Amino acid sequence: MKKRNVKFYLAIYFKIISQDIKSKLSYRVDFIISTMGILFTNIAGFITFWIIFKNFDNINDWNYYEILFLYGFSLMALTPTQCLFDNNWNLRDYVYSGDFIKYCFRPIDLYFYYISEIFDLKGIGEFMMGVGIIVYAWINLKYSVTILGILALIVMWIAASLVMAGIMNIAAATCFWMNNSGYVMVTVFKFTEYTKYPIDIFNKGFRIFFSFIIPIAFVTYYPSMVVLNSHNLPILTIIAPIFSVLFFYISYRIWMFGASRYNGTGT
Repeated sequence: MKKRNVKFYLAIYFKIISQDIKSKLSYRVDFIISTMGILFTNIAGFITFWIIFKNFDNINDWNYYEILFLYGFSLMALTPTQCLFDNNWNLRDYVYSGDFIKYCFRPIDLYFYYISEIFDLKGIGEFMMGVGIIVYAWINLKYSVTILGILALIVMWIAASLVMAGIMNIAAATCFWMNNSGYVMVTVFKFTEYTKYPIDIFNKGFRIFFSFIIPIAFVTYYPSMVVLNSHNLPILTIIAPIFSVLFFYISYRIWMFGASRYNGTGT
């Protein structure tokens, strides 16, 4: 098969998602209701933080605005997974119904073709809310705004997004080996709720688990340290960009290895 370059895949990608976006916008009421649902869910989370800190000045030396910053960053980090990789949630159904076989006969990367078929517009609203929360927290923390600081935050956001996407890639790929893999996806995704909190409020066991088993600490906590603790960065923050690329590549290889074992339903 002829080797494809990045330009080729970008051209194909934009053609595919443009069709998906057009189909979604044809059902505008469904889109609006879904978007409002996500918005109200995140507003409820914002209110929860406010209620907690109305009664406590800080949690393990983390004040309201610092944790609010983590909350906003978590929304930003989760957005690319929701927008670009949302089709992972449908993988189990495609595999068990036998429809996944159609992706195996295209002369392009299987993972790319499958993932690019869905673009979830609702995630954009979540991203904008995350940006707004970060700006609000940043102002109240009275941190200086520098070009270098913003660039560092963008790099860390990309790194965090790759880790989150990698986590869901691996969770979704379990359907190639497990019958009840839907529970794996749901369970792993529920762990993302912990991305909104600093891991140092948990005991050592949880810190190790969230750093090296299901590395959600790399989704929010370590990347956010470039702003919240810029003068004394943990070593895992420094290596986060390299770790994120490596972790995403490993998740891609696991996904592709599972796909290579797929033989259809046999019907």
